[in-house]
Amino acid sequence: MSSDNVRMVTELVRLHQALRATSLPLASEGVEALRASRVSMIDQLQDYVIPRVMTMDAPLLTVVGGSTGAGKSTLVNSLVGERVTAPGLLRPTTRCPVLVHHPDDAKWFGQDRLLPGLRRTTEASNDQYSIQLVATKKMKRGLAVLDAPDVDSVDERNRELAAELLNCADLWLFVTSSARYADQVPWDSLKSAAERSAAVAVVLDRTPEDAIQTVSTHLARMLAARGLKDSPLFIVRNGKVSDEGLLPKGHVSEIATWLAALADDAITRNLVVSQTVDGAVRAISFTAHKVADAAAVQAAVAERLAQAAADAYAQGENSVEAALDAGVLARGDAGARWHDFVTSGNFTESLTSTDGALRAGQIRTGLGLTLELLLVRHAEAAAEATSTGWNGIPEGADLLALPGAESLSRASRGLRAATSQAVAAWQAAVEADVRAEGGSDAAAVAAMVGALGGADQDSTDVLGDAVGPTAAASLIEGAGQRLRQGVHGLLESEHRRYATVLGGLGLDPEAPAAVRAAARRVDDVRWATKNETN
Repeated sequence: MSSDNVRMVTELVRLHQALRATSLPLASEGVEALRASRVSMIDQLQDYVIPRVMTMDAPLLTVVGGSTGAGKSTLVNSLVGERVTAPGLLRPTTRCPVLVHHPDDAKWFGQDRLLPGLRRTTEASNDQYSIQLVATKKMKRGLAVLDAPDVDSVDERNRELAAELLNCADLWLFVTSSARYADQVPWDSLKSAAERSAAVAVVLDRTPEDAIQTVSTHLARMLAARGLKDSPLFIVRNGKVSDEGLLPKGHVSEIATWLAALADDAITRNLVVSQTVDGAVRAISFTAHKVADAAAVQAAVAERLAQAAADAYAQGENSVEAALDAGVLARGDAGARWHDFVTSGNFTESLTSTDGALRAGQIRTGLGLTLELLLVRHAEAAAEATSTGWNGIPEGADLLALPGAESLSRASRGLRAATSQAVAAWQAAVEADVRAEGGSDAAAVAAMVGALGGADQDSTDVLGDAVGPTAAASLIEGAGQRLRQGVHGLLESEHRRYATVLGGLGLDPEAPAAVRAAARRVDDVRWATKNETN
């Protein structure tokens, strides 16, 4: 392998890796076509372009493809001169493609070479994920012919396989008939071949004498109009098929002679291969930039969706903190009951009495329930705000419409239970801290009220009487910090649901730049090689 080819293979492998690392998971406008292009490029790089650049001396692979019922298998048998592939009597015919080659060329078609994803077999098979290798000395050295499925088959796997094989052709021998030559599906494939400058020859097969002039003239005009005016056009007249399944030798001699000349002339054969490979590389490099652009757009959309969720939950957390700072909870019903409690009679003695402990427990429960309601309300509001933000972005609306994603429009089902547990854990931690300073559970309620914004210094004073002013201030501050940490953790857990959905898309913000850089390097090597050749 030449140094130029080594450089090209290196950059093609990098482009292949960059494309594999890039994804287009969001349902953006026009994304289906780009997804298909990305998969096609990945497959063509690994199935044909990279192996071919590594083995430019390999035989010319001629893929015989085309319309349903055009007589491709009979043509292949007739070109070889013996029955090597079975014509399909029923449509669709389910069988693996057949690759015919000279025995001395067998080394070029091993599992590690062309089409590595297809298993090799030497027997006829219905396995559409295999390729049958037929070695015969009737095939010219330096030439291989592959009988492919119909490009317009009603069987989806047949169509997929036909596309894969045509993408791996050094030369595509497109076979059609006077009845099917204007069909749209085969012309779509021909258009793709023309766009990547693939070498194409066209066979108008089994044509009645009275239709040759009219059909061939029209077909030639169609080829010219679609950028294929330089593609050879062969006419195979209708004739009787022998018992061996072969057309009369003279009916296919023009094609056979032309292919034999390509096989014998290494320079011409190399030009055909180089034309097809260069066209494929050019098309892949060009289309890779389109995929990179689309991936960058999707990454930006994902960032907008992520920001919408982050903003909604940040606002939710800010609203909870504002409510705490304003003492909303401490001024509610539970706060009023606490104020009555601390201003009635000898409060210090009541802290250790049975009645005082009971009343403190009731206030503690009321504070917990009020705090739970506050957290749930703002978590629900954050979920609703996120849903509204996502629905305002088409891709976000599509994500919310996916099966199982309905719950993202609301807080999680386990939110209430999680909130109850979080509040209970916070209250238990405050009680443990207060007891560690020698205070009672009733004194712990004072610390809770203080952390929730208790008014008129009631809580600080009461707690100070129980554990001392310094400890009281520290306990209230610690309870407040612990509460805010709990609020953050609870809302962050809710927020994480959206981050998980976006993370599961597999979008890498760096991937588009990697694809563009790899495509540019491929172009650089391609142009440098051309300049050296010229």
